[in-house]
Amino acid sequence: MALIPVTRAIAIDEREIAESFTRASGPGGQHVNTTDSAVLLRFDVGGSPSLPEAVKMRLAVLAGQRLSKDGVLTLRADASRSQEMNRREVRERLIDLIREATIVPKKRRPTKPTRASQTRRVDAKKGRSQVKAGRGKVRFD
Repeated sequence: MALIPVTRAIAIDEREIAESFTRASGPGGQHVNTTDSAVLLRFDVGGSPSLPEAVKMRLAVLAGQRLSKDGVLTLRADASRSQEMNRREVRERLIDLIREATIVPKKRRPTKPTRASQTRRVDAKKGRSQVKAGRGKVRFD
């Protein structure tokens, strides 16, 4: 059983990752037409025992369109002409995505504007109002 370390607390079992290989577009010339160098990685986010529930939820949001309705994350790599390099790249992208999902966003604490800033805001509005009022038609009585 080989574990892929993600963070100090999280490691994914290699058996949770399914890889398939297809022909790739891009660099390689005639070589591209004969070898299956593109890597399609599938990872079942919902069914993974390695990830805590909170991380699964944040990962689902981060994955967006790459996550299917049944909770399977699909990543594709075909930048390199080497299958091994594409495998390495797609796994690194998966690990980076999971690492990003482990970061708990800080909760926003709403603050009240100071009395001085409120006064400055109102004074600026009054000033703008006077400038615009001065642009009106001039009447001579």
